Amino acid sequence: MLQMRPVPSVVRFTKILGQVAKLKHYSAVISLYNQMGASGIEHDVYTLNIFINCYCHLNQMGFSLSVLGKFFKLGLEPNVFTFNTLINGFLLKNRVVQAAELFNKMINAGNCQPDAVTYGTLVKGFCMKGNNRAAIQLLRKMEEGACKPGLVVYNTIIDSLCKDKLVDDALNLLSEMMCKGIAPDVITYTSLIHGVCKLGEWKEAKRLLNEMVSKNVFPDVCTFSVLVDTLCKEGMVGEAEGVVKMMIERDIQPNTVTYNSLMDGYCLRGEMSKARKVFKLMLSKGSMVDVFNYSTLINGYCKRKMMDEAMTLLQEMSRKGLVPNTVTYNTLVDGCCKVGKLGDAQQLFSEMQACGQLPDVQTYAILLDGLCKSGQLSTAIQLFREMEGKKLDLNIVIYNILIEGLCLAGKIESARVLFRGLSSKGLQPAVRTYTIMINGLCIGGLTCEAEKLLTEMEEKGCPPDDCTYNTIIRGFINNNETVRVTGLIQQMVEKGFSADAWTTELIVDLLCKDKVDPALLPLMQKENYELNLPHLKLNRSSDHPNKH
Repeated sequence: MLQMRPVPSVVRFTKILGQVAKLKHYSAVISLYNQMGASGIEHDVYTLNIFINCYCHLNQMGFSLSVLGKFFKLGLEPNVFTFNTLINGFLLKNRVVQAAELFNKMINAGNCQPDAVTYGTLVKGFCMKGNNRAAIQLLRKMEEGACKPGLVVYNTIIDSLCKDKLVDDALNLLSEMMCKGIAPDVITYTSLIHGVCKLGEWKEAKRLLNEMVSKNVFPDVCTFSVLVDTLCKEGMVGEAEGVVKMMIERDIQPNTVTYNSLMDGYCLRGEMSKARKVFKLMLSKGSMVDVFNYSTLINGYCKRKMMDEAMTLLQEMSRKGLVPNTVTYNTLVDGCCKVGKLGDAQQLFSEMQACGQLPDVQTYAILLDGLCKSGQLSTAIQLFREMEGKKLDLNIVIYNILIEGLCLAGKIESARVLFRGLSSKGLQPAVRTYTIMINGLCIGGLTCEAEKLLTEMEEKGCPPDDCTYNTIIRGFINNNETVRVTGLIQQMVEKGFSADAWTTELIVDLLCKDKVDPALLPLMQKENYELNLPHLKLNRSSDHPNKH
């Protein structure tokens, strides 16, 4: 076409570019665009819109905006499709603010007003960011104008509200749309059923199911899959099996999501033979099994410490041409660390990188924790330095692991330096961080410093929790600081916390040896507080606490 004389019209070129763009070969479209420009072919509005769309999908918003500048240079007027494409491009990059600004420019300009697609796109963007309030405000703006909201906009907001557990608001919106003559569809009801199931409101879920059927809106595979998934997460696998049976009876074939939820439910209960049975059923159906399904079953085996079975599945994946993802490897590395197979964990860590799967912060955290707990501190520090070298976003969890590892290895001074240096790295110690450091100081016999750190927590706006108090009380008892234990227990009880079984056993042992004030006993008996140990039972109503 470029070599033809006369050169075909831009319309014919645009048709070809449009087809290539639909096939998602965006880079190819840009290449053709450049060839057209080099051949002196002038562009029209439709051609430029296609280029903007391609740049947006390639996450090159700067180039998209430069194409918008060409409109004005060529004396062309951008249309609503141009702005819709740009707004969608900003949302693809998670730049909701810029998308909203462009929307406002459309309204203020007056010559190119937003249409239903514009509103729907921006509503979706707000919902993806969890900004339900802005989405509803936009809905009200639509109601005021000529572009009235349709079912898609209502569904988008209802789904977002349900995901945020704002089910009452979602149900109110359902009533509102029905009053306006907009009939809900299967997507509407599926979102609502998902929302009420997450809250454990099974009666409401049943009511919604009956309501949708009464309105001739029949549940589809997604609706049933939501029910199966929620029931399994609640441990109600028997009920989930009943739902799957109902699906099949109604000629609705369960899909990979349905079966995976059921398999995950069995894994959570430790019923691996049943989980494997579901997996084999999926395999028998041909192309249903993917990396996600393998990862679910591998996770189940790892949780049960059945690492041989988990590794066999990994090999099976490779034979089937499936590439394990980061989640798969993280699960296996964690499983190996939990059973003390650090060598296998490190081998998997190397293997995943060789396969092109880059370890994320969680991968490093899992391996770092395994190395620290197995006493391989030097290797753990080397891994930590590797993380720093790769400029990974090191969070407080990583530092918690390393500080605890240093404390357990008796390197209290190194742990203290790392702890005190957190603020210089832009991190604030969490309750868990303080608790780890307090435990380390107690292990090192530095009980005074541990107590100061407990006070510091309050001063820094990070109040200690029950775990912190139990940790420091055990530390003081183990260091024979029995006189100061009473005051700490008083603090703990005043804050509404109570001793756990391990701490209580130590305290009771001290009481029996008359090493602490017997007044501790009533202090521990808050309200109807009842302590149960294998060899001991203390009741608030007892008339003879010393005897008990």
